[in-house]
Amino acid sequence: MSESPTDRHIDNVIWATIIAVGMVVALSPPVTRFRIDIETFAVPVSVSLGLVFGAWVYRHWRRDLHLACALECTAQVTLFAAVGAPLSYLAAAANFPLRDHGLDAIDKAMGFDWEAGLQFLNGHPTWYKVLTLFYGSLTLQMVAVVLCLGFSGRFAWLRVYNLAFVIAVLATIAISALLPAAGVWPHHGFSISETQPLIPAVKDSWPVFYGLRDGSFRSLVAVGSQGIITFPSLHAALAVIVTLCLWPMPRARWIAVFVSLGTLVATPIDGSHYLIDVLAGIVLAFASVGAALGIARYLQRSNFHPLVESTSFQPSVTSSQ
Repeated sequence: MSESPTDRHIDNVIWATIIAVGMVVALSPPVTRFRIDIETFAVPVSVSLGLVFGAWVYRHWRRDLHLACALECTAQVTLFAAVGAPLSYLAAAANFPLRDHGLDAIDKAMGFDWEAGLQFLNGHPTWYKVLTLFYGSLTLQMVAVVLCLGFSGRFAWLRVYNLAFVIAVLATIAISALLPAAGVWPHHGFSISETQPLIPAVKDSWPVFYGLRDGSFRSLVAVGSQGIITFPSLHAALAVIVTLCLWPMPRARWIAVFVSLGTLVATPIDGSHYLIDVLAGIVLAFASVGAALGIARYLQRSNFHPLVESTSFQPSVTSSQ
């Protein structure tokens, strides 16, 4: 089993995107008055370099393509997450008007009562603990999909997953810049007396979010960055992308569906999201995977390296590619 030229073309697109976003972040301080906390980038950059080196060893020396692909794609996700987080900070600093009133109105029009859900979980702490596990498992889900696709030889789907991840993150950041929102909790002004100790009334992300908007917070960080995006929900989008990209694996797909559904149910309360945030995240997930497939097929048809025999890019449910 081998990688197709299209697989490597997609890798090049992903790496080029990572470099471009990194350059935007690196060159932003003179224009935006942000400062880059270099030390917070040390771990993800070092880990990514180690993973890339390992991928090179197993691609060219030890000849284990499954491990090589898994290592390189993990490096891509790690490094893109490191440069994507500060990009979201730059987007929030645009300080466009908050859209919480509109998002809350849409929820009410759909009949969704966020406060009733909060009260239910306060009265059923076991349910909250279970849903919190689902919500907090997203990083594990993202690592699992890379390992499952890589070691099963589904190299085309692995690239689709990584490219969809990149597209979803960039789209979410762009939308959140134009349609920023603080989230349900600060919008409704919930207090500890209303929420009980079960669900924290203060999250680290909100001081950062408001600080980015009013100019009092001007640090670009990788490790330790806060999730500040409300609409659309990136948590929901990534959970669905994981499921879509594991769909070719019959033994894994239903586990992915189960975990994804748990994550989606947990997202409104645990993430202080409106229901419309979650629904928009689901739509974004399908659009991102569709766009990734479209880009992959375009690269395959373009035949950028005519001296290398190309293989058809068809990541079907039954294909090992």
